[in-house]
Amino acid sequence: MKKVITLWKIHFYLLMKYRPTKINDCILTKQLKETFSKFVEQKHIPNLLLTGGAGVGKTTVAKAMVDEIGATWYMINGSEESGIDVLRTKIKNFASTSSLEGGRKYVIIDEADYLNPQSTQPALRGFIEEFHKNCGFILTCNYRNRIIEPLHSRCSVIDFIIPVSERPILAESFFKRVSDILQKEQIPFDTKVIAELINTFFPDWRRILNEIQRYSVSGKIDAGILVNLSDVNMKDLVSHMKEKDYKSVRKWVVENMDNDPAKLFRKIYDYANDYIEPSNIPHLVLILADYQYKQAFSADSEINILACLTEIMGQCKFK
Repeated sequence: MKKVITLWKIHFYLLMKYRPTKINDCILTKQLKETFSKFVEQKHIPNLLLTGGAGVGKTTVAKAMVDEIGATWYMINGSEESGIDVLRTKIKNFASTSSLEGGRKYVIIDEADYLNPQSTQPALRGFIEEFHKNCGFILTCNYRNRIIEPLHSRCSVIDFIIPVSERPILAESFFKRVSDILQKEQIPFDTKVIAELINTFFPDWRRILNEIQRYSVSGKIDAGILVNLSDVNMKDLVSHMKEKDYKSVRKWVVENMDNDPAKLFRKIYDYANDYIEPSNIPHLVLILADYQYKQAFSADSEINILACLTEIMGQCKFK
């Protein structure tokens, strides 16, 4: 019973328990770590717009910075509170008052790309200017093109981009971090399996930890879970598309919705030479680019992906 309780706690609290609280402990590129470390050393964080893919550490960095400098801060989740009322009440009440410590306060708006671009984002622009002496703003987003330009100009935009040369270094660092966590929680694990998990979901650190949480419930992490790792079965998809079997393509999309749409589009592109007539590949690229862009604005990923595959079925010739 004690073991079950321990595993239950790991499943729900692993992310929070081992979230880095200092910039030096965050898994970041050399340039990003130097930039954020300077803000901490100066004890002053400018208005920031942190952009990048899901799970790369944007929110973790924002929290770590304000905690390290000892600032008072307040956090809003833009995907849950996207209306203008949250500005007029919660943010205004917080930003307009002085900090008990006497320093600058900070508002962290997580997933700011979900804020209403017609009302909330324009109003936020005014708030940043009105309360600049008393309060700073840190915005995080996955899709920077969904943030209006006036907010871009009022913030220092920092992209969480990982150069190819630093990918092995970061992967190794995260491998050591994960191994340390599992050892502390006394969860047996196979190093090859952890490496495969990191290789599959890199650089989505949050997704990797979520997968580890999920599989740790069984009591150990070994080669058995590799069979369950969600992967895109391109052979089946191509077969359905070649036969113009819309029903099977739709079923495939539903069964593979836990895959990152961006990675799915990339996989289709990578395998294009194997199943698309050479003369049709340029057209395929245009279709993928179009739907990859639309994905940032799509309210339903399943519909957008299915629309993309449907257009490929209708417009491209298969080998």
